[in-house]
Amino acid sequence: MRPFSLLRRTMGLLALCGLFAACLASQASAIPVETSAPKGRETGLPVPRFVSLKSANARMRIGPSLDYGTKWIYVKSGLPLEITAEYDNWRQVRDSDGISGWMHRALLSSRRTAVIGPWLKQPAALHTGARESAAISAALMARVLVHVRSCDGAWCSIGLPHENLTGFVEQSALWGVYPGETIAD
Repeated sequence: MRPFSLLRRTMGLLALCGLFAACLASQASAIPVETSAPKGRETGLPVPRFVSLKSANARMRIGPSLDYGTKWIYVKSGLPLEITAEYDNWRQVRDSDGISGWMHRALLSSRRTAVIGPWLKQPAALHTGARESAAISAALMARVLVHVRSCDGAWCSIGLPHENLTGFVEQSALWGVYPGETIAD
């Protein structure tokens, strides 16, 4: 084969590849892309999502069955947990320390709670309004449990269950809500 005919054949293949790639690109733009969060296979609710612990003395198990051993026992109700997977009546959860395991759905509540970020070195300011310039009514230490009333994506309205205290805290200071997440009253 002569070098010129080899070059012409190679150029023809490259042109064909380019045409094929252009065709694929035009088809890909016509395919709808799913942009919402994945749904749990059991509930159809978004996964991951935050929930709270319904009862004290709740066991986190190594696997999704009573046949699996206990990994952790939670002794305080209301703690926020993140559901990361669903299997039958079991939910794989993760706590604010990164510990994950399986809990039965009966132990979980959809009520939203949060803890002041365990990563914070300084207390989080509880403001009287949803703005940095609002008066500060309290300083909340890391890991303080709060009830989430609403969030606008930047600030959350919270309440401290046993202190009769409410206010606003920056959303980025909470573990139990996602960055930018909005939660209605």
